[in-house]
Amino acid sequence: NRFSVRSFQQHSVPRFLIGEILNLVIQAPSAVNFQPWHFIVVTEKTRLESLCKVYHRQWMESAPVIIVACVNHRESWKRGSDGHDFGEVDVAIAIDHLTLAATDKGLGTCWVCNFDVPGCSKLLELPGYLEPLALIPLGWPAVSPPPRKRKPQSEIVSWEKY
Repeated sequence: NRFSVRSFQQHSVPRFLIGEILNLVIQAPSAVNFQPWHFIVVTEKTRLESLCKVYHRQWMESAPVIIVACVNHRESWKRGSDGHDFGEVDVAIAIDHLTLAATDKGLGTCWVCNFDVPGCSKLLELPGYLEPLALIPLGWPAVSPPPRKRKPQSEIVSWEKY
């Protein structure tokens, strides 16, 4: 039932419901269980308006909540063989938990990754080691799921070798 919602009803989302969703999010797996994530919940009207300006798409203004998913690079695990930082992977897994938990509660979300990262960091007064990875508008959907085209399994799965 999950889909990218880009139009929200103008009803607030109760704080307890956001808390229930975030309690499910923190159960997400992460590399070495370091949990290098931080979520900033924005509900205050003027801050929401300012945050929408770092994305430059009018549709996001209808969201009563925006959750900013950040990766904490001080806490993320780095693979020993090549130094690869798994923080973004870990936060992506947590965001996936967020989108599914929200859907289960009847709410809609949308991953927004194309935004002004420095502008967002400044607006939220983030320390340098905390990087905003995605904006997740959250609210009651004002639209129904559109038809979706998905690749068939035969195009995306190989068995034993490519």
